[in-house]
Amino acid sequence: MNPYIAEIIGTALLVLFGNGVVANVVLARTKGNSAGWIVITAGWGIAVYIGAFCSAEHSGAHLNPAVTVAMAAAGKLEPGMVAGYIGSQMLGAIIGAVLVFLFYREHFRASEDANAKLACFSTAPNIRNPLQAFFCEAVGTFVLILPIFLMVSPSMELATGGEAATFGLGSLGLLPVALLVFGIGMSLAGTTGYAINPAR
Repeated sequence: MNPYIAEIIGTALLVLFGNGVVANVVLARTKGNSAGWIVITAGWGIAVYIGAFCSAEHSGAHLNPAVTVAMAAAGKLEPGMVAGYIGSQMLGAIIGAVLVFLFYREHFRASEDANAKLACFSTAPNIRNPLQAFFCEAVGTFVLILPIFLMVSPSMELATGGEAATFGLGSLGLLPVALLVFGIGMSLAGTTGYAINPAR
């Protein structure tokens, strides 16, 4: 499979499951309404695992422009592939978000809370302070990227123009990344909601 197609599919699945769990928790009259923050963070961890599992073999499962830029800066991705990766991630995120809207359409109609509707597709700080919010998102993104770099062995470069590598343990090797996102959500998401992904 073409790595760009893999990034579209992986990011679409990531956003479908990730934004989907938010919609299930915050929109009116869903089965998961008011299930709470732990359900959202667990759902996002699973969303990362599903998206990465479906794309890792073909693209390295970046699924996030921040990961792509970091991989290129570290020489683990050819510079000429960066725009294609980011464009694919943005397209995949749009597809995933549209599917969430269509899936929960009746619940969007039943919900009167505009902030809850917006939360299905974006994050916002609970206390408005743009510099503090930027700091929180920067730290969250850094602690996403650094462990990913540490999880990938030097012999397994990600998408260097030919072969794409997984994280070393087959599909289970992706589990640490999912747990990392779950951990970031539990520990560092209380301020801005941990977007940590520009494609989202």
